[in-house]
Amino acid sequence: MELGERIVVVGAGVAGTTAAWVAARDHAATEVVLVDPAPGSGASWVAGGMLAPITEAWPGEREVLDLGAASLARWPAFAAAVEEASGRRVGLRTEGTLGVVVDAADREDLDRVVEHLRAWGRDAERLTGRETRRREPALGPAVRAGIAVPDDLAVDNRMLLAALREAARQAGVVERAEAVHAVVDEGVELASGVLPADRVVVAAGAWSAALHPALADLVRPVKGEILRLRARSGSLPPPAHTVRAAVSGRSVYAVPRDDGRLVLGATQYEVGFDDDVTVAGVRDLLADAERVLPGIGDYALEETAASFRPGTADNLPVFGPVPGAPSSLVACFGHGRNGILLTALTADVMAGVLSGHPVPDDIRTLVEVAT
Repeated sequence: MELGERIVVVGAGVAGTTAAWVAARDHAATEVVLVDPAPGSGASWVAGGMLAPITEAWPGEREVLDLGAASLARWPAFAAAVEEASGRRVGLRTEGTLGVVVDAADREDLDRVVEHLRAWGRDAERLTGRETRRREPALGPAVRAGIAVPDDLAVDNRMLLAALREAARQAGVVERAEAVHAVVDEGVELASGVLPADRVVVAAGAWSAALHPALADLVRPVKGEILRLRARSGSLPPPAHTVRAAVSGRSVYAVPRDDGRLVLGATQYEVGFDDDVTVAGVRDLLADAERVLPGIGDYALEETAASFRPGTADNLPVFGPVPGAPSSLVACFGHGRNGILLTALTADVMAGVLSGHPVPDDIRTLVEVAT
């Protein structure tokens, strides 16, 4: 592959920053520029950090599960590489994940998920309510059943973002805090003019659709709200495990942080780019989480936030060239609700797309990539 002189990456969330880092690390170009009006923000900032493809599996989404599992297997090595390159921790947690339910209807859904997992050659340890509460003392008496998935992990998304940005800087990536208006044949159009590029990686999440007409129907915004809580002096400690619960048909997750904080998420709405945090969203998240983890009623509510998952028609990401777009355009978007989980896999895919490294077979069979 003939390498261009400049690669411009549009979007400095985890996907774009990872792409920029591996491009610079592997010397895919003489210059790698990462452009974003607010680097390290967006959906990557407003995320729970679950690395839980098994716990989040759902009938009919076999490809999503397989892709997530392939990325999860890469996470320990990926986290170590980022930490070595940046000198910063990423906050990887290895205590595992519990999936829990609180009523009979949700227990039936849990049974169906377990049946599908087993049919797909994957398993989860089925637990009674008492066994589940024994595994995680922070759970309340409303929990009636659960599954234990020790290999479903979690990461501190904000620590990860900081480490990725530092790794990229150490590798020579140039950050520019500017808005990109469009991808054009010569590069990217900024307010100040065209920034020339031999290749342009579009990794702007849900905003990618607006950057070129060929991308318009490939990705859409799916709004999600999260809450960040802090255990106060005298409060019961947060759970040690990540907890993903079903409460009266609604999903809620609670992801602990190393500093005694807890991230609750996440609502899901198809409302375009409406970034208001709603009263109903906060109410439902708190009510459902408190039913599962009653001790959080004493916690401080530190933050409410909303952002937009980049959704696709098949819930799978888009990598590589896009028909109808300039030949220089490389897609790296559409990670949906699994953006943090798929970061490790994204590193391998983009190393192949940008530097010509072989894309591992277990990935190539799951996503369409051209190198």
